[in-house]
Amino acid sequence: MPKTRKCAYCGKVFTTNNGMQKYCSEECAEQAKEIKKKRQRDFLRAVEPVMELQQQEYLTFSKAAILLGCTRQYVYKLVEQGKLPASRLSSRMALVRRSDIEKMFAANPYNRVLPCTKPKKSVSKKIKNSAKDKAKKERATDEVLEYYSGEEVKQIYKVKQSWLYASAKRHQIPMCRIAGRNYYSKKHIDAVFGTTIDTDAIVDWLSPQEVADRYGINLTAVRSYAHRHKIPNKREYGHTYYSQSHFDELRRTDLLSDENYYTVEQVQQLYGLTKANICHIVKVKHIEKTKVGRLNLLLRSDVERVMEERKSLGMMPAGF
Repeated sequence: MPKTRKCAYCGKVFTTNNGMQKYCSEECAEQAKEIKKKRQRDFLRAVEPVMELQQQEYLTFSKAAILLGCTRQYVYKLVEQGKLPASRLSSRMALVRRSDIEKMFAANPYNRVLPCTKPKKSVSKKIKNSAKDKAKKERATDEVLEYYSGEEVKQIYKVKQSWLYASAKRHQIPMCRIAGRNYYSKKHIDAVFGTTIDTDAIVDWLSPQEVADRYGINLTAVRSYAHRHKIPNKREYGHTYYSQSHFDELRRTDLLSDENYYTVEQVQQLYGLTKANICHIVKVKHIEKTKVGRLNLLLRSDVERVMEERKSLGMMPAGF
């Protein structure tokens, strides 16, 4: 009795008397046979490299990725994390041992993680947490006895409310809140904003631009120069000012027009000496030297005394 079947290749319905027939025609049977052969070839092509790698002891990162069934980038990650040892033979050749891969799997057995349990913390996390707990204990033992109110900080250091909040957060300044007002640790505020000198005693202040124009300093170098020579400064509403009296004392611009001092260039012109000779004479004969900015001023009386001694000994250049 004829039976109705559906072709396993094209899906067409056909009738047949043979109970084993799967395809509606010989063409569909041939096509299905080719597809089956192709699948077998693809499987062998995929398995063959892995079978060959089973016999190799040393593998490149690409072959190790094929053996593990992962990407090459993941192999690099395992090596970087120290989980998989590797050896670099040259700038373009690095190898992994198959035995090391097996040891890696043996050292990391599968552990089932239940939904209600938390994974154990690693040693590194424990160390970090212990360091944090230690820092918290140190902060707790460092008792704060004196506080500034926010208004006092703004009045003393001439800062805005937003800058005070940002600085307190950045430097982790201890604070407390009482009756809706913030109070900050006096010791930490002084360390951040600085109270090493009584700024009220200083009358004249200069902005960075005024310092650059007055003393001939590059505008970008004013801050480093003041910090290097410990010149008092204050900050008011986002602007920095420097003590004029300290700059005057350091630069000594009045000495440039003083007849009691020579510059190095003047000594060169008067006595025909090079800068190297002058530096040597100043060091050996202990000539009094005063530095004004980039210039070195030499005491005139000392210079004339030394030059008279050299002239009497015949050590002066011809014509001088």
